[in-house]
Amino acid sequence: MASHVHYWNLRASMKAPYDQRIRRLIERTGFAAHVEGGELAAVKIHFGERGVTGHVQPLMVRPILAELVRAGARPFLTDASTLYVGQRGEAVSHAMQAALHGYDPLLLGAPVIIADGLKGASQVALPVPGGRHFKEAFIAADIAEADLLVSVNHLKGHELAGFGGALKNIGMGAASKQGKMHQHVTTGPKVDSEACKGCGACVGICAAQALALVDGLAGGLEGKKHVLLNLDACRGCGACFLACKNGGLTIDWQTDVQGFLERMMEYAAALLLSRPKPSLHVSFVTNVTPDCDCMGFSDAPICPDIGVLASLDPVAIDQAGIDLVNRAEPLWPSHLPKGLKAGQDKFLALRPSLPPALGLDYAEALGLGSREYELVPL
Repeated sequence: MASHVHYWNLRASMKAPYDQRIRRLIERTGFAAHVEGGELAAVKIHFGERGVTGHVQPLMVRPILAELVRAGARPFLTDASTLYVGQRGEAVSHAMQAALHGYDPLLLGAPVIIADGLKGASQVALPVPGGRHFKEAFIAADIAEADLLVSVNHLKGHELAGFGGALKNIGMGAASKQGKMHQHVTTGPKVDSEACKGCGACVGICAAQALALVDGLAGGLEGKKHVLLNLDACRGCGACFLACKNGGLTIDWQTDVQGFLERMMEYAAALLLSRPKPSLHVSFVTNVTPDCDCMGFSDAPICPDIGVLASLDPVAIDQAGIDLVNRAEPLWPSHLPKGLKAGQDKFLALRPSLPPALGLDYAEALGLGSREYELVPL
């Protein structure tokens, strides 16, 4: 059965400016009927790494928050810590990065709460119904425990997943550090013995006691202490990345893409299918950059701005977003190969080794939604 994806093409007027259009778009989804007074609504968003300019801007989010308040909810803006060490690797830097990009609670009417706690360890284990890779998923606690979930997405390309939309924003974005580790590599970190300074900070924080500080003779580097990893004992929590300040522990990003996409969809299923109420998904198909908003820069868009989508079905809204981007005229100069025509797959053109369905077939099989949709213009 086709799901409804409500669509605004960005046309506005004095009588119907941006905020009114967004309010009507959300009204059409029927999400307000599921809101009870005083419920806490987690608004999952990507605040953008420093240097990024294509992420969803705060003023674009404000009418969404206002509509949630009007329905009786108490929204908060949220994200979880990144697995890599950067501006969003722990809660203090992450909250500051959100503030630097303009997410001010006094202007927006909603606070910023980093959902997995100070160092990314505050998590809830949720079952994965029908998962082929995981039986349980580690989700940032404040997102898992919120009464309502709203996903605000910037649809764009992604260097590993192929594209980022509603399901990636939830599946990867709402996972704790341990959950992100499991999705990306399923195993522990890589040890760079040359970069390791032998300080032992990672050894002290490793709850699984999978890291040990050894002398140079035992480790093969004469005269220098460094860390050894017992991979069998590692739980993949990711705490050691934050502890290491010298680059001695790194992430092994090499992974099977199809398997990665399936693991990410299982995490989305764990969170979304555990909720007693539907979740709202709002996707901005604007500034469609070829790479993620984690990259530290925003490359030129690959197509013109298309519009804003809203739906209660995350699979349908992602499929609709991909289809709209692919139907649009390609833009140059951009990262797209020259000569690509409207109607050809832009995301596969950027990364030809990707599986054609980009994981949405598996998401549909997990019961997350339908790839069949009806695009309902505003």
